[in-house]
Amino acid sequence: MLTESMEDYLETIYRLMMVKGYVRAVDLSEALNVQSSSVTRMIQKLDETGYLVYEKYRNIALTAKGETYGEFLVWRDATLKQFLQLLNAKVGVDEQVEGMEHYITPSTMGLIRNLITFFAQNPKMLGEFQALQQIKQYPDQVDLKELRAWEFRHNPE
Repeated sequence: MLTESMEDYLETIYRLMMVKGYVRAVDLSEALNVQSSSVTRMIQKLDETGYLVYEKYRNIALTAKGETYGEFLVWRDATLKQFLQLLNAKVGVDEQVEGMEHYITPSTMGLIRNLITFFAQNPKMLGEFQALQQIKQYPDQVDLKELRAWEFRHNPE
């Protein structure tokens, strides 16, 4: 089973592969802003679990399994951002996505994808949905600043 950290590494490796065509440990260290020793430990774990192939002092290569998961992780990130933007999220979309993405199932992601597609094909319905945001309902008017959620730790304006 992938941990949150493993997912973050796979997503970053996949992104770097798409941009550069190769990935080195130093690239990961820079992209994730972590120590090279942490990168080495994680890529060894990902190698042991079959997501990538790693040889010391060589480029990192994703296996077919690693590519499948990497592609999904990048898609999930982009789709959740698109979803929150569609809903006119005003505060910290990137941070909210980072908090949500590790706890959402692929089948729920399919539902979100379908909703995005539905609204893209039915802009009038999207307008009607967005009009609902003007109606203040529970918990819109409640002060919940002490919740752990990122949204409540920052000024929403």
